[in-house]
Amino acid sequence: MKWGNPCYVFESSNIVLIHGFKEYCALLFFKGALLNDAGNILIQQSENVQAARQVRFTNVKEITKIKATVKAYIYEAIEVEKAGLKVELKKTKEYNIPEEFQNKLDENPDLEKAFKALTPGRQRGYLLYFSAPKQSKTKELRIEKYTQAILNGKGLND
Repeated sequence: MKWGNPCYVFESSNIVLIHGFKEYCALLFFKGALLNDAGNILIQQSENVQAARQVRFTNVKEITKIKATVKAYIYEAIEVEKAGLKVELKKTKEYNIPEEFQNKLDENPDLEKAFKALTPGRQRGYLLYFSAPKQSKTKELRIEKYTQAILNGKGLND
């Protein structure tokens, strides 16, 4: 069990997780981006998910229908792990810094220093969160709300 869900591992490496949502249940392949999706059943949950891919089910008939394909994907995922393959992740510096946040960093050298001192994952979390709104005012409000957390070396969800 990991994150409250059944998780299947191979030699201590996560392979596939079963998890339920309101509308569906899913098998999440941790390195799904490396799988040959011959059955065209893998889903990237959002544009920001880099490695994982899901197979979603809304009823038992769907599972039974592609049982052999899912089993083949699981074996392929184990082979990916055995081979030591890794998903090439996008570097934090490749993410766009919203103009509103860049202005704040330019105005406040302490904020810029504190932001650069955060772990890459925390930096990405903030950049994605600050970039999400369409309206500049909403971006500014989010930046203002989390400025002190950044100065304190905290991540978005700390």
